Amino acid sequence: MRQIVVISGKGGTGKTSVTAGLATVAAPLVLADCDVDAADLHLVLSPEKREIHDFTSGALASVDPDLCTGCGACVQACRYGAVDPETFAIRPEHCEGCGACEFVCPAGAARLSPRHCGQWFVSETRLGPLIHAELAAGAENSGKLVSAVRAKSAELAGERGLSHVLVDGSPGIGCPVIASLTGADAALLVAEPTVSALHDLSRVARLLDHFRIPGMVLLNKCDVHPGQAGRVRAFCSESGLPLVGELPVNPFFVEAQLKGLSVAELDPSGLGAELAAIWERLNAAAEERVKAAAAT
Repeated sequence: MRQIVVISGKGGTGKTSVTAGLATVAAPLVLADCDVDAADLHLVLSPEKREIHDFTSGALASVDPDLCTGCGACVQACRYGAVDPETFAIRPEHCEGCGACEFVCPAGAARLSPRHCGQWFVSETRLGPLIHAELAAGAENSGKLVSAVRAKSAELAGERGLSHVLVDGSPGIGCPVIASLTGADAALLVAEPTVSALHDLSRVARLLDHFRIPGMVLLNKCDVHPGQAGRVRAFCSESGLPLVGELPVNPFFVEAQLKGLSVAELDPSGLGAELAAIWERLNAAAEERVKAAAAT
């Protein structure tokens, strides 16, 4: 089983559209939407949810009003202003789950319990099973949720005998994207010809180098700024990152979203053929990495 991840330095580069297009030319496979902070792969794939799982991480305090004596010790102990000084109720958006209130409460009224941070789902789509998630409003710890999505995706690929997991990764270089890349065999970096994108590309490239994951670059909207597109090409050449494709601004991307299709489904002989060629190169890089790892 091979795991291939699509990432970008920031959101809005076309990463999810590219992921859906690659999934079309490589189906059937397992899809994992690890962009849990702004998941949108389901908008294209119209999944049917078969399993719903709660995701808990960290702790959340609560105060039992029947046991509370109103002494105010919890208000004084809380550094985050999470205890209402009038009612002694916990403000969840301020609680860090440190347990100070529970420690100082003489009546045993303050308690910690697991914090509900969202849900993750196992769904069926026309391209294969999809594992995706939703974070609760204001919830953190998305790296752990990404790891849960990745683990279930690999498990499902094994159960169904599917050869690939394709991951729509998180943008940036923070905890969620590191969790997206863990265990990956190859990565596709989707970039635009902008100054900020070149900076982001450089950071992501260093991240891939750190994890020794072979990376390739797809330059999307390459005709928006020819000068900056040239700088991206030069960066790829100098840093040894293969540039596997360039896509100009194409109205099919918007049309596909409006119709709930991937760009490869809407334009199989154009964009579909280009993405099929990119998939072949990504898959070949993943195979080489697995062989190299087995030889060491």
